[in-house]
Parts: sequence; structure tokens; C-alpha cells
Amino acid sequence: MRTLSKRGWAKGVSVLALAMALGMASAAVEAKDTVKVGFIGPLTGGVSANGIGGRNSADLAVKLRNADANAKYAYEIEALDDECKPNIGVQAATKLAANKKVIAAATHYCSAVAIATIDVYHKFGLPVVVWGAVLPDITYGNDYKEVHRVNGTMINQNETAAKFMSGLGYKTWAVIHDTTDYGKGHNKYFSEALKDNGGEILATFGVTADQQDFTAELTKIKSLNPDVIYFGGLTPIGVRIRAQMEKLGVKSQLEGTSGIVSDAFIEGSGDLAEGVLAFREGAPTENLPGGQFFLENYRTADYSDPPEAYGAFAFAAMSLILDTIEAVGPDRKKVRDALNKVSGRDSIVGEISFDDHGQNTVALITKYVIQDGKWTVWEDSEYAAGKRKLKGM
Repeated sequence: MRTLSKRGWAKGVSVLALAMALGMASAAVEAKDTVKVGFIGPLTGGVSANGIGGRNSADLAVKLRNADANAKYAYEIEALDDECKPNIGVQAATKLAANKKVIAAATHYCSAVAIATIDVYHKFGLPVVVWGAVLPDITYGNDYKEVHRVNGTMINQNETAAKFMSGLGYKTWAVIHDTTDYGKGHNKYFSEALKDNGGEILATFGVTADQQDFTAELTKIKSLNPDVIYFGGLTPIGVRIRAQMEKLGVKSQLEGTSGIVSDAFIEGSGDLAEGVLAFREGAPTENLPGGQFFLENYRTADYSDPPEAYGAFAFAAMSLILDTIEAVGPDRKKVRDALNKVSGRDSIVGEISFDDHGQNTVALITKYVIQDGKWTVWEDSEYAAGKRKLKGM
């Protein structure tokens, strides 16, 4: 098998070849030195679907590398659960970083966890590549050379959201955001972008990440009658808000962030999910340069859960880590220094180039609408074609 860092992702490899390689992997790696790598994400809790999809995707990268006869090392992955809780995330990060056998790690879907752990990685000198968290300060709020990110940030996501929604003719908004760093960040960047695009925010409500009842907020919003409710938060709260909007007769259009782009939001909301909008950096997985390669091999590996929206980024993060270890050896400092020089590196999500803060530039933002129980690219939807109408249109 070819190594995963070579170009030609769209061609992929045969599923049969992968199955054969995976079957022979255990025998092939016995003669090689073993290197341990890490993964951290929410494997339990309200957004566990995203964490499990990310873990499986990182695990797939390791499986494929171990099946490569040309790989210098055999790799073991240690996956830890951060529960999408900052205190648990710090414990997981400390455990992983204190283990000197772990050379590098792909870490975090939840921004509130990622921002809480960066000091740990810096202190212990563990190079990490963030695979899902979008808060800009994770990379730009410090000068830690250990911290990198392959996915984009919420800045461009919200600029696109504000411009697009204003362009549809919506004029007024109410904002609901969770009070974690993630939610507060989305509120900040969306509010700034909306002002630049001529929209008006009638009211803003901060809610806790575990809040169950939104009657007070939604009753006030109903009285204000905004065109749109902007929700800056994750799937569990989004499901509750959508259900309670229906119960209270709130007719505003609902738009969310990348935090609700998951199958779990559709499953939790049922028919009420129809017509909900959200925005996420990067192209849909199947349209990525290596999307078909990734999806075919993910299916062949027979994971019981889907990769979810950020699985491809977790795969890319782990693949980049493995490429770097192969090139410079299993040494944290050497891996850190090599990651800081990454520029124009091929991956299944496109070229990866880290700036001086370890941030990859992902310029493309995809607009999604839920149509017939699926997250559908806006341009491919019947809403864009005028065959279906969003609320207030």
C-alpha cells in the first residue's frame, strides 16, 4: 500500500486491498518499534456522536499506517474521553501529556475544552493537532508552538453566515448562545459580521450548556418577532430549542453553527429539523479531495458509528502526525518543530499550511440546510432552487 501522505487522494485505494492489509497488519508490525499517539474527544455525553466519529477516523489513520509495509514504526492509539467538559478535558490532557511514550495527539471537538487544555500541552511539550474545535483563541490567543489546528475557525464561518442570511432578505435576529467560550465566541463574531451586513439584533440571550427549559427566552423572542433566531451552541441545546420553538409557536427561521451539523441533531429534532440552516468550514466529506478514499475505507473498517462532520479532519490530523513521526522520528520536540514548518502538505481535506500560530487556513465555508432528513449543501437544495421556502420567505 502507498503511504497516506502521497498525492492522488481522489483515486483512493481498493476496498479489497484495505481489507487484506488490515488483516495482515498485526503480523506486519511485530518487527517494528511501537510508537504511541493520542486522541481526545467527547466519547460520552451530549455530543458523543461527534467524538466517536472523530476517534474512529483517527483510529482509521492508524490502522492504514500499520497496514503499510513501508511504515517505519508500528503505532498504537490511546483514546481518552473529555466529555466536552473543560475540567474533564484538562484531566485527560494531563494524563496523555504526562505519558512520555505518547509522542503527539489529535485533540478536541469542543472549543471550551480545547482552550482549557492548551496550557497543559505547552507545559509538557506535547505537540497536538486540533481536529474540530473552532474558537480562534485556541491558536491565536497564544504563541504555543505545541498547538496546531487543521480545521478552520468560527470567524469565517460567521462572516459567511451573516452575509448569506442578510442576502436572503432577513433583517432582524434574536441570538441564543451558550455561555461557554464556544458560544460566547460565536455570539461575538456573528454579531460583528451581522452589523457589517446591515442586520439588526433585537435581543441576545446567554444560556447554560445544560439548560433544559427555554420558555422565558423564547417567550420574549416571540414577542419581538425576529425574522431569524441565531443559535450559537451544540446539538443537545439546539434540539431542545427547536422543539420548544414549536411548542410555543415561535415562527422565526432557525440558523445554527457548525456545532449542530451532525446526524444527532436531525435524529433528535425529527421532522422539526426540516429547513434548519447551519454553516461549517470545509467542503462536505464526499466532496473533499480525499473524501471518497476516506469514506470507502471507513466503511470497510466496519465502524458501528458514522464519522460525522469532523471525522475527515480527525483523520487528516492523525495522518499528519503519523507522517511527521515517520519523517523525523518519535521525538516530541522534533515533531513539534516539523509541524510548525508544515506548508502545502497534501491531505484528504486539501492542502494544509500552518501559519505562525499553527492555524491552517480553510477558506471554504459550506452552507447547509436540512432537507428530507439530511444535511444538504444549500446550492444543491430545493430551497436554493425556489421549490421550497424557508420561514419568512
